[in-house]
Amino acid sequence: MEWTITGIDELEDSAKKLLQEAGERKIMVFSGEIGAGKTTLIQRLCQQLGVDEKVTSPTFALANVYATAHGDEVYHLDLYRLKDAQEALDMGIEEYLYGDRYCFIEWPAVVEDLLPADTLYIRIELIENSHRKIVLL
Repeated sequence: MEWTITGIDELEDSAKKLLQEAGERKIMVFSGEIGAGKTTLIQRLCQQLGVDEKVTSPTFALANVYATAHGDEVYHLDLYRLKDAQEALDMGIEEYLYGDRYCFIEWPAVVEDLLPADTLYIRIELIENSHRKIVLL
């Protein structure tokens, strides 16, 4: 499945669509070039899940944990700086991947072999200025 968005105002609907398409799957990985909008889309997903706090990229922290209004946790990982899967294991990635919480992962290539079979893969393609193609794999 894929669709094109022409502006940031369409991200809320895209987040709703992604959560609907995900069904019971809670692990979602996001790929796309720098500036494609991975973090921005994850912000909208978190809003849809009831996160009230500011959602930011965990580039340096590697992982952010957000609380929802219902008391659940949502995990947001950015693995851009990791060199290999062992570094991900050392940071405790299995706790994020095999719990019962939503986990959104940017730059997932380094942990490809560790991801659960039902992971939802999302690619964001930059088409032009504010146009993006969102592809579910």
